[in-house]
Amino acid sequence: MLPSGQRLGGTAGVLVAAILWGTTGTAATYAPDLSPLAVGAVAMGIGGLLQGLIAAATIIRQRRLIARHWHYLLTGALAVAVYPLAFYASMRYAGVTVGTVISIGSAPLLSALIEYRIDGLRLTKRWMSGAATGIAGMMLLCLAESGGHHSESSYGMAGIMLGLLAGFTYALYSWSARRMMQEGVAPRAAMGVTFGAGGILLMPVLLLTGAPLLMAWNNAAVGIYMALVPMFVGYLCYGYGLARIPASMATTITLLEPVVAALLAVLLVGERLPPIGWAGVGLIVACLTVITLPARRLPFTKILRRAETR
Repeated sequence: MLPSGQRLGGTAGVLVAAILWGTTGTAATYAPDLSPLAVGAVAMGIGGLLQGLIAAATIIRQRRLIARHWHYLLTGALAVAVYPLAFYASMRYAGVTVGTVISIGSAPLLSALIEYRIDGLRLTKRWMSGAATGIAGMMLLCLAESGGHHSESSYGMAGIMLGLLAGFTYALYSWSARRMMQEGVAPRAAMGVTFGAGGILLMPVLLLTGAPLLMAWNNAAVGIYMALVPMFVGYLCYGYGLARIPASMATTITLLEPVVAALLAVLLVGERLPPIGWAGVGLIVACLTVITLPARRLPFTKILRRAETR
């Protein structure tokens, strides 16, 4: 059982990260000339290199420990490199909200399955009910965005598959980074070396696709924002939280990301969210309450404890 203060601190870090990540879809609309590969490469590539840079001293001190767990590093770096390419391509083909919903909505289940299969983590009824509530909210948001019409386009199906790949790689690098932390690697070093290595792998993609970043000031501004705020600051907050709570809980908390994305689309981009979409937002908020509120504060838990003492 996690200490209350540790759990709350970890939860707060992941919540801040989810809010920052939720701005990426809206930010990308201000640079329509950038391909999804360029957006993903500049955002995670530069952001990852910055994380590696600020953690360089710690990484050097723990280089032998990191080398002993090279398989976690390799797994995480590959997942970091694939994730943004799949994520932004999914949003381009399936739509911003649908792509975000699929990518982020699938991550908690995939993360829990990874921990269940490899680590033997027991999935509690409380987590499963919270995750089910959040996924139901995701489905409503997806239906609200699509207007209830299913796209028959092969591009739409490709976007869905890419979203699932993004969700899997997101869950995978979260798991591998946390495993490094559990083996004694400092959180800053674990996140820095994982994302730094992933950023290096993304540099060839950036060189091949990033020319439009230099052709217009808005493209450059979006690229700088993506790299510094959602990816750099956001993943620092995520790493702080990941060191304090399980990866399955962290990925479930990030279900807030598509809520933020939908709200920004309404407020800044001019999109309209129908009632079914607001219902989805409400379910996701309920999911976050269930999985993040300490158990001793839940009314039904108090009732059960009183009954047991009688």
